[in-house]
Amino acid sequence: MDRWQAMRVFARVAETGSFAEAARHMHMSAPAVTRAVAALEDLIGARLFVRTTRSVKLTEAGTRYFEDCRRILADIAEAEAAAGGSYAKPSGRLSVTASVLFGQMYVLPVVTEFLKTYPAMQARTLFIDRPVNIVEEGVDVAVRIGHLPDSGFTAVKVGTVRHVICGSPGYLESHGVPLTPADLKNHRIAASTSAWASPEWRFADDHRVTIEPVLQCNTNEAAITLARTGWGLTRALHYQIGPALLAGELQIVLSDFEEPPIPIHLLHPEGRQAPAKVRAFVDMAAARLRENRLLN
Repeated sequence: MDRWQAMRVFARVAETGSFAEAARHMHMSAPAVTRAVAALEDLIGARLFVRTTRSVKLTEAGTRYFEDCRRILADIAEAEAAAGGSYAKPSGRLSVTASVLFGQMYVLPVVTEFLKTYPAMQARTLFIDRPVNIVEEGVDVAVRIGHLPDSGFTAVKVGTVRHVICGSPGYLESHGVPLTPADLKNHRIAASTSAWASPEWRFADDHRVTIEPVLQCNTNEAAITLARTGWGLTRALHYQIGPALLAGELQIVLSDFEEPPIPIHLLHPEGRQAPAKVRAFVDMAAARLRENRLLN
């Protein structure tokens, strides 16, 4: 077995965490997979896996080698596709990350449309409310909400979001509409601790109001649900309440006092020309997000 094939076998074992599973994926026998990894370990002079009867885990050396292998194999696949004239056709697997709620509401429909358009593609989504290192975690495209630091990545702006105060029409009719940020002290507030850990809510011209929420929720969805049911007011990013706004279940107040909008970007690694799958997905996602009036 040549070195490149052994690297492919090793990478598949690392991805699946199982020699038997890797063998099934690659239509090989389990002993052949074991021999390929053993030959690679002999060649490198280091153990790549810690094997037990129940699990297969990468060693420290194996973890470093896996990252290099993944990059090298991707380069080889891209070079072969380019030489074969199929570089312009998306293929392989696309990995996309976004925050949980934005990903579920706005990115997932684009991913499913992309897979329908390109049947040869597979996709993986990583919707998580923490910064993701797209290089270390093998992500092809990231949706980022916020001002971006300088980096060597390509960023495509696709929209904006706003911090808004909202409540149900019924609540506002019963308790009155706040006319200034200071009026919030006279209202029942549900605050999401996941997004607004600070008791200070910021408004235009760096104006700040210290909020004393009656109820603190650990998720945005819970605080928004309370506002929809008429319990009180909450603060959210306006994309998070888009469906409720369209349905008339919520309305925005204090819009004249909002901070400037926050940009939304599609981010992908820069350097050599992006693979066809990345270019095709970014083009589709940019078009869909830009045409969504809730994101502009």
